Amino acid sequence: MDENPSDVDVLVVGGGVAGLSAALTLARSRRSVTVVDAGDPRNAPASGVHGLLSRDGIPPGELLRMGREEVAAYGGQVVVDRAVAARRDGERFLVDTAGGRRYAARRLLVSTGLADRLPDVAGLRERWGRDVLHCPYCHGWEVRDQRIGVLATGPAAVHQALLFRQLSADVTVFTHTAGDLDVEQRERLAACGVGVVEGPVTAVEVDDDRLTGVRLASGRRVPAQALVVAPRFEARDGLPADLGLTAVEHPMGVGCHVESGAGGLTGVAGVWVAGDVTDLMGGVPAAAAAGVRAAAAINADLVAADADAAVARRREGRRHKDGGAGAFGPAGEAAVCELVAGERRHGLESLLPPGPPQE
Repeated sequence: MDENPSDVDVLVVGGGVAGLSAALTLARSRRSVTVVDAGDPRNAPASGVHGLLSRDGIPPGELLRMGREEVAAYGGQVVVDRAVAARRDGERFLVDTAGGRRYAARRLLVSTGLADRLPDVAGLRERWGRDVLHCPYCHGWEVRDQRIGVLATGPAAVHQALLFRQLSADVTVFTHTAGDLDVEQRERLAACGVGVVEGPVTAVEVDDDRLTGVRLASGRRVPAQALVVAPRFEARDGLPADLGLTAVEHPMGVGCHVESGAGGLTGVAGVWVAGDVTDLMGGVPAAAAAGVRAAAAINADLVAADADAAVARRREGRRHKDGGAGAFGPAGEAAVCELVAGERRHGLESLLPPGPPQE
C-alpha cells in the first residue's frame, strides 16, 4: 500500500458514462482528476447503447474506450482497479483499492452504478441485455414487431406492457408472481390487444442462441421472441456506506439508491454521486448529463475553497508585513501613533519638562 499518495483535486470512483463525463469536464477545467474503475459496466451484455445522440448503437465497451481516451487527452488519469474502502483524512479523502494502491483527493465523486437483480427464472440471466430486457427506450426498437412477453412481478407490469404495445401488436403479460390483475387492469390490457397468461414462469427456452418461448410451471410453453422483466435495481454503494451514506428505498419502489441533492451533492460534505447509483431510471444519456452537472458543482465548490484559501494567505501575508500582529504590532502601533499624536506621542520626550532643550 502506498502510504504517501499524491493528492488530486477529484477522485472519481466508477468509470462508466457518468464518471467519465464528470472526469472530462473537470479535466477541461484544469482540475487534476483520477478515475478508478473496475471495468464491469452494467450494460456490458448489451450489443449497443441506444438513444445517445450521434452514437446510437455504439457497443458499450467502445463508448467507454473512447471516453477514457478523451479524459486522458486533457490530462486526466484512468486506473483499472476496484475501490474497496474510503475514509476522510482531515480535509481530504483516502481511497484504497483491491490492487493495493491508495489515492488521496480533495473531493470525491462516486459513480459506481447499480446492479440488476433479476427474477428467479432459469435461463433469464444468460439472455439479459439481449432478448431479455426491461427498458423500451434502450432496446424496444430492436424487438419491434416481435412476439413480446412481459414477466409480471409487480404493479408496474401493466405499464410496461402498454409501453411495449407501442412497439408491437403481439404482447402478452405472464402474471408470474404479480398476483391477480384487477378488473381495471385487465380491461386496459384487453382494450389495447394485450393478452394475459396466468401462472408462474419457470424458464425461458432458447434455440440457436435465440429466445423462442416461455415455459410455465404447468408445463405449458408459450412462444416468445423477447421477454420484458422488471429487475430490482440496487445501487453499488459500498464506498458511500464507508463514508456514512447508505442506500435507501427509491420512492417508486423499484430498488434502492443513494440520495442526493442538486448536482449530486450528498449529505456528506465533499462527496458527490452521479449516474445510476442515485438515478435508477436514468439510462446512458441521463448518466452523461448527470456527470457533467456533478463536475460543474464540484469545480464550483473547489473554486470557492481556493478563493477562501487565497484570501487567508493574503491576510496572513499582511499580518507578517505589519510586524506580526497587523495594526496591533509594534510597526502598526507606531504608525497609528504618528498619525494621531504626532509629537505628543508617548515616549521618552513626554517625560521631559516643557521649555528649551536642556544643555
